Amino acid sequence: MYIRPFDPWKSRLCTCPFKYTLNVYTGCNHACVYCYITSYIPNAFQVRVKEGLLSKLERELRSFDRRNLIALSYSSDPYPTVERELGITRKVLELFKRHNVRCLILTKSDIFKRDIDILSELRCAVGVTVTTIDEGKARLLEPNAPIPKKRINALKKAKEAGIPVYARIDPIIPFYTWEDFGETLEALSFVSHITVSTLKLKPDSKRRMFAKFPDLMEKLWPLYEQGERMEGYYYLPRALRMQIMREAERKILERGITFGSCREGYHSFPSCDGSHLVPP
Repeated sequence: MYIRPFDPWKSRLCTCPFKYTLNVYTGCNHACVYCYITSYIPNAFQVRVKEGLLSKLERELRSFDRRNLIALSYSSDPYPTVERELGITRKVLELFKRHNVRCLILTKSDIFKRDIDILSELRCAVGVTVTTIDEGKARLLEPNAPIPKKRINALKKAKEAGIPVYARIDPIIPFYTWEDFGETLEALSFVSHITVSTLKLKPDSKRRMFAKFPDLMEKLWPLYEQGERMEGYYYLPRALRMQIMREAERKILERGITFGSCREGYHSFPSCDGSHLVPP
C-alpha cells in the first residue's frame, strides 16, 4: 500500500489529527543537514522513483474514503529536483482530482507553482517550510533546496489563485535560525497558519551538524545535554522549548495568523499541521 495512515513514529508528543500520507518518491535530494529521514531510509539523499506507483495508486484511490485527508509528504519532499522533468507528483495530483481527494501538501521547493492550475481545482492546502529567510544560512542548512524567497514567492502565487496556504518555520535553532525568526515570520505574514518546531536531533543528524557547524554546535550541544531524549531524538530542555514556543506563538498571533506546534508538548489551534485549511 502506498497510502498509509500517518504514524509519526508513535511519538507521544504528536498532536496530528488522523490523516493518511503518501510519499511520491523515495529519498529527497534537498540534503538538509538536520534531516531525520537518514535514520530510516537508506541512501536518503538520493531520489528514487517508485515502480508502478501511478497504476497502484489509482487502484487504492478507488476505495479510498473521500472524507479522509492525504498528506504529501513527510519523509520525501513531493517536489525534489527531478520532479521538474519527471512530473510524477503532477500525475498524482491529476489522480487526486479525478478521485476528488482531499490533500495537504508540504514542500521545501518552488516547483509546485507549475501545478497551481490543478491545485486550484483540488480540495487542498499548500504549505512551504522556511527554516530561515537568511539566504546564506539556508544554503548551508539546505544545500540543494530552492532559496527561501523562491518558495515564498511561489506560495504567494498559490494564494493569489485562491488556494489556502500555510507555512512551517522549522526547525528553530537557537543561536542560528531563532535569531532571524522575526524577519522570517514577516516574509510569511500573508499565510493563514504557521507551524513551528525546534531542532530535534538523531545521532546521524547530530554528526552532520557537528561536521558542518562546529562553532554553533559548541554552544548548542551543551543545551541538548541538559535536555531530554524522546523516541530516539535529542530535545532541547523543556523550559527553553516552552520559552521559544510562547514567544513564537505571541509573534504569530499578533499578525492574525493561527499557530501550530509540532511534537513539542505545547498547544496548537485549530490544528498543529494546517489540515483545518483543507475544504471538507
